[in-house]
Amino acid sequence: MAKSASKPLKRAKPAVSDSYTRIYAAVRKIPRGRVTTYGSIARMAGFPRQARLVGYALHAIGSASNLPWHRVINAQGKLSLVRDGKSSGITQRILLEREGVRVAAGSRVSLKQYGWRLT
Repeated sequence: MAKSASKPLKRAKPAVSDSYTRIYAAVRKIPRGRVTTYGSIARMAGFPRQARLVGYALHAIGSASNLPWHRVINAQGKLSLVRDGKSSGITQRILLEREGVRVAAGSRVSLKQYGWRLT
């Protein structure tokens, strides 16, 4: 019996869910030089008390995305995301500092000074 060569299966990229689309739309509203929290984005997108969903959505974006993911931090004002690709070397800290946001010791950002909320 001859062996048949099996081809690797191509995996289709999962469709972006409506919830992720709403989260990305909220993230796009954050002005340059400002930050907001996962919880705030969740509320803006219509998912109160689901900050983790925002984290999952941001984790799912590709490294080539122009979404300002770096403007989302945790409720304590600490950086949480790192988009540190092997060739890009770009981190959340660098992107925020390029926008004039001061990142203090402990990777903290003053929500009082740089925080933003949709009014």
